[in-house]
Amino acid sequence: MTEFDGLKALVTGGASGIGRATAELLAARGAQVTVLDLAPESVDKPLLARRADVTDDASVREAVAAAAEEMGGLDILVNNAGIGAQGTVEDNDDETWHRVLDVNVLGMVRTTRAALPHLRASRHAAIVNTCSIAATAGLPQRALYSASKGAVLSLTLAMAADHVREGIRVNCVNPGTVDTPWVGRLLGAAEDPAAERAALEARQPTGRLVTAEEVAAAIAYLASPSAGASTGVALAVDGGMQGLRLRPVTS
Repeated sequence: MTEFDGLKALVTGGASGIGRATAELLAARGAQVTVLDLAPESVDKPLLARRADVTDDASVREAVAAAAEEMGGLDILVNNAGIGAQGTVEDNDDETWHRVLDVNVLGMVRTTRAALPHLRASRHAAIVNTCSIAATAGLPQRALYSASKGAVLSLTLAMAADHVREGIRVNCVNPGTVDTPWVGRLLGAAEDPAAERAALEARQPTGRLVTAEEVAAAIAYLASPSAGASTGVALAVDGGMQGLRLRPVTS
């Protein structure tokens, strides 16, 4: 027996990066897992997969209902789907602001809204949202992204308060800079990718990027019965970026 035996989980944005690592870890620990993604064809068994666009309410409702029916219920929702953005407050136009907020914030709203009737029927209901260090620390060139993740942090707390008496726990993880395909694309577009990677690694006290597997482990903990007393928690997985203030290394 493992801690997730008999539990059914749904992971949005689960075809790559943090979502993929999370889906695979939950499955390895005994959960039945369905991935919702724009590219479900890239997902391998034992994971189940369905196409869903988190910006389309009908698409989300249909996919969540079908997944819950196929699995025979729903116990865990991991709201992971999201997109990034670079720039100061003046660098992105209104269309880009609406797009990022639509995916990163309203996407969680739509998926949670569709999942709640199924979660209420569970004896072990947990929601874990993928937030970011950008919600709690001022990062340069991340105004839009930070605004979206700040909203996710506040949304997590509000949802935790709203649903605690229904037996539904709601928490989030706040990763630092994670070595994902999206970060890889950013590095590839930099004038000096090696220097940019070194700068990102240096701003985390551990001196390296966070791995997707490390974030997945934190999500799995918050989703597990072992975290039954945890709700309204923002768990940092950031290499010490949020809380540590190290002195510069001098020669």
